Amino acid sequence: MRSDIAPGGVFPDYELPDHTGTPRRLSELQGDDPLILTLARGHYCPKEHQQHLELAAFYPKIAVAYTQVVTISTDDHHTIQEFRASVGAQWTFLSDPDRRVQRDLDIQEYTDPEHDPMIPHTLVLKPGLVIHRIYNGYWFWGRPSVIDLWHDLRAVTSEIRPDWDLSTPGLRKAWDAGDHSPFHGWNKRPGEKPSVP
Repeated sequence: MRSDIAPGGVFPDYELPDHTGTPRRLSELQGDDPLILTLARGHYCPKEHQQHLELAAFYPKIAVAYTQVVTISTDDHHTIQEFRASVGAQWTFLSDPDRRVQRDLDIQEYTDPEHDPMIPHTLVLKPGLVIHRIYNGYWFWGRPSVIDLWHDLRAVTSEIRPDWDLSTPGLRKAWDAGDHSPFHGWNKRPGEKPSVP
């Protein structure tokens, strides 16, 4: 992995076609939320299926917690659709058969010349694609468990959400004054219901 891809650094804002063929940027997919980013070997790898099955089972909690997930794979368009469907994923998969990400991040898995995949990684990113944690998943036990992700996302969310603790001085005063800007998911005008990202 490139030396600048480390906690506190900013992950590159790649633009790649998604599973529908639409070009998407990581920053657009992340929005103002934490992001779980998986750099995957591809559909052929049983370890990827296991990790993504666990993420799919965890996804209802991820979704209600204002958190995003993206998978980047070296699979082509049709194979990435099969991969996504086979694990029941509801999040965006990005296709990189030209291995642009693999080359740019210097993560070629040279021990598998047949498939020429990326060394699998999972990253937890703060808004702005700021790197919080990196997991190297070449060996399966290097990949994060749901518990690992829960701890990471608790730390990230408590850091980025001003309304993490409603007893924080000034929050109630802001709310009562109609200033809902510190409260995630709420519009700024008083009386409006929260928007759903």
